[in-house]
Amino acid sequence: MRSAYAKSVLRKLLIGFLLIVLALVIGAMVGYAINGGSPFKVFAPSTWQHIFDFLK
Repeated sequence: MRSAYAKSVLRKLLIGFLLIVLALVIGAMVGYAINGGSPFKVFAPSTWQHIFDFLK
């Protein structure tokens, strides 16, 4: 009986984590598109390198 409860809690945590990751990805794409770029360019390594260089 405890095992079923633990699985239920873990499933809910996993679903919540996946939804958060999905929201971050969609938000990054929308934000990049609003700025005038292609939404899929947010996944390019050069974009992230520029961001990390800017933060240093």
